[in-house]
Amino acid sequence: MQHTRAGQKRRVPLWDNARWIAIVLVVVGHGILPLIAEDDAAYSFYLFIYSFHVAVFVTVSGYFAKSGPPTARSLRRSLTDVVFPYFIFQTIWTVVKWLQGEPVPLDFTKPSWTLWFLIALAIWRIVLPYLVLLRWPFLISIVISVGAGYAETVDSTLALTRTFGMLPFFVFGWKLRQSRFTGRWLELPESIAWRWRAGAIALFGAVLAAAVLVVETWRDVKLRSFMLFDDAYVALGYDEPWSGLIRLALLVLGLVLACAFLTLMPRGKHWFTGFGSATLYIYLLHSFVLYPLRETPVLEGPMPFWVLPAMVVFCIGVSIVLSLRPVRRVFRPLVEPRARWLFRPEPTTATGTLVLPFDEQKDPPSAAPDAPGADASGPEPRERP
Repeated sequence: MQHTRAGQKRRVPLWDNARWIAIVLVVVGHGILPLIAEDDAAYSFYLFIYSFHVAVFVTVSGYFAKSGPPTARSLRRSLTDVVFPYFIFQTIWTVVKWLQGEPVPLDFTKPSWTLWFLIALAIWRIVLPYLVLLRWPFLISIVISVGAGYAETVDSTLALTRTFGMLPFFVFGWKLRQSRFTGRWLELPESIAWRWRAGAIALFGAVLAAAVLVVETWRDVKLRSFMLFDDAYVALGYDEPWSGLIRLALLVLGLVLACAFLTLMPRGKHWFTGFGSATLYIYLLHSFVLYPLRETPVLEGPMPFWVLPAMVVFCIGVSIVLSLRPVRRVFRPLVEPRARWLFRPEPTTATGTLVLPFDEQKDPPSAAPDAPGADASGPEPRERP
């Protein structure tokens, strides 16, 4: 195992490439959302993106998730990388809406816009060690996901609908790591790798063609709403017993496309590879850039054909800007709050319970925060098959 410096493992470019491209697709999906009501091309492209990009960043997060007993370091990182940012940004969004004249109470059980992922990630990481103790964790997660859609009492409180619905992607990511995917894929000869990539390209082409050719059908069956994993089947107008098969099909499609996406990722370093450590910044900050477009009629109604590609380019530009070091330096206190003053300095309690507080010398902060598609356990070493 190689090291870039003492105590820090070497990052693998493959995963940083996947992280950044996946989060760019998230920004693009949010950016073109106002266009999909009137533009079939935008709606088709939106469905194409959502058929796999959520599955990708949840799978990648699961790939790096710890399934063993929690350590002092992992518990502290859960607070600084997930819990504290959630409270900070939920408060900011409440203030933003209040300034707009909306009588919105400060409610931490109802995440604003993109913040659902932080709650879901926290729950997934808590549940994973228990789930993998069972014999068939992946199968059980699928049953939970499909079954949750039948429960009308499971709603968006604490993002439970999406937490249960997307759980299979997270567990699949964990199982993917158990197969030592990184080491096997990186050592695969380019000639063989391109056979897999050719198949992946053909698969994505077929999905895009399906999204374009029968776009009206997808509108009629409310496919977009199913892809969000945010409502019970009954709320979408489906009270038939077979409604769960639609979610099951989307889960299978998302998992297959997530694997295809990873095979297409460059294995070496590129100009955007370093941006892979900024995914949390992009995820939490891009919504403030796009919010005016979402809340104003700027993109409502029929638009010229060039607006869709222009929005895609704009969203890519936003992702690049939010990845830059000066931006990260300014917003670090909000996105990566260390909050040392909140943590106890003593290693034990009065009864002798071991607490093991953060040790700066032995446990340096990670270079990459846990984020959609981000490393949940620090930079990944090259694995050996």
